[in-house]
Amino acid sequence: MIRSLLVRIVTSRKIAPTALRFALKAHTFLYDLCGLLAVRVNGGIHPKHRLLKYKEWFLAQISPEFVVLDVGSNTGSMAALVASKAKYVYAIEIDARLTDVAKRINAASNIEFITGDATTFDYSGYALLDCVILSNVLEHIEDRIGFLKMLCLRLPWRQPDSLLFLIRVPTIEREWLAVYKKENNVEYRLDRTHAIEHTRQELFTELDAAGLEVSRFDARFGEFYVVCHLKTKG
Repeated sequence: MIRSLLVRIVTSRKIAPTALRFALKAHTFLYDLCGLLAVRVNGGIHPKHRLLKYKEWFLAQISPEFVVLDVGSNTGSMAALVASKAKYVYAIEIDARLTDVAKRINAASNIEFITGDATTFDYSGYALLDCVILSNVLEHIEDRIGFLKMLCLRLPWRQPDSLLFLIRVPTIEREWLAVYKKENNVEYRLDRTHAIEHTRQELFTELDAAGLEVSRFDARFGEFYVVCHLKTKG
């Protein structure tokens, strides 16, 4: 009875526009709150790591002889998992506090944790690379095309013609509400530091402009997973 009355009131022609904007903002707030509460209830670890199984997707693309660069390595959980299979892992993180944590809880003989800005870091002198991991990294960068081009040109690749990028990004196409919020100038991003949340077309256009072609594409849990190689000439 009360619910039906409330619905009739908020959906009235005069009130609906204001109520809609409030509801859209409340949806964003509650989404963020669910994440915070889930971390608290699950002992400080977000359940998305278990449910999304994104680390396992990256691991499946790695070969034992690979030397890997993990960009935006955070506290090193991805680097540690990849190092269990790969020959060697360089893990670069801009936040020194996170690098310190990584060295403390995820140290391994075949991992080097580096503090630095991946967009400007001097990679010369490092071992020849086979693969770069960008897991929820590109969306934080304004000049994504320039960044990818820089990695292609400046990294010490073992075989430049067969360089491998493994990329994971969130998509705005995860649900209609995200697109609708953007249309109505309501915060829609999963993280306020995101410069973009891609559509499939936007992602493919940027990768193409950076000189990369997609050899594998997956979409799940509102994220895009792509395996990229340098575009073949001719």
